[in-house]
Amino acid sequence: MTALSLRDVRKNFGATEIIRGVTLDIQPGERHCIIGPNGAGKTTLFNLISGRFPITSGEISLNNTRIDQQPPHLINRAGLSRSFQITSIFQRLSVFENLRCALLWSMGYRYSFWSALWRQKALNEKAEFLLEDLNLASRRDIPAGLLSYAEQRALEIGMTIAGGASVILLDEPTAGMSNTETDYAMALIRRVTQGKTLLMVEHDMKVVFDLADTITVLVYGQVIASGPPETVRSSRAVQEAYLGALEE
Repeated sequence: MTALSLRDVRKNFGATEIIRGVTLDIQPGERHCIIGPNGAGKTTLFNLISGRFPITSGEISLNNTRIDQQPPHLINRAGLSRSFQITSIFQRLSVFENLRCALLWSMGYRYSFWSALWRQKALNEKAEFLLEDLNLASRRDIPAGLLSYAEQRALEIGMTIAGGASVILLDEPTAGMSNTETDYAMALIRRVTQGKTLLMVEHDMKVVFDLADTITVLVYGQVIASGPPETVRSSRAVQEAYLGALEE
């Protein structure tokens, strides 16, 4: 069984073909990184996998069940969760409240006007546990919009994994971070995705080669190489298309 499978996935915007026949198999527990130059179609591919955009043709399967005709909320409930390039958190809610919101559906809480969240012991304990795991306990009660950039990214990663999804998509989780912040984010990602399948878009080659079991290189919407890090690094096609980034 593959955790995530793409078969000849294509996406057109009008007459322009952005994703041009991508085929990938991602195994359970694998840390898989997609790299490529700007405009390669990496975020578009994430949007197709998570249901934000409909595919033009092809198939996408999660744990051997097709999801390419499903809306994003059903894909999420089937076990796939993602973060975004631009941080998506509830700016005015506290850090604790953000995490609690992310936990609601997976812990069986549905829409109710009569249920006071402060009374839900299991829910609140889980949110407190996540706060500790993310090293955000000291920031518990401040509005999430007042966190530093790196802390906001950590919170979003926490919200992404809070629902218990088995497949996690992270879109450039270390973008804009200092070296120290990046090291912290790498350690966090490694810890909180333990035992899960991770698919990540990332430009920082240090992060890519440190975290990834498998690297796929996307150029102009097509896969030009996919395999273990050293195999990809030595690929002539990759060197010609993406040499500068890999040498940084």
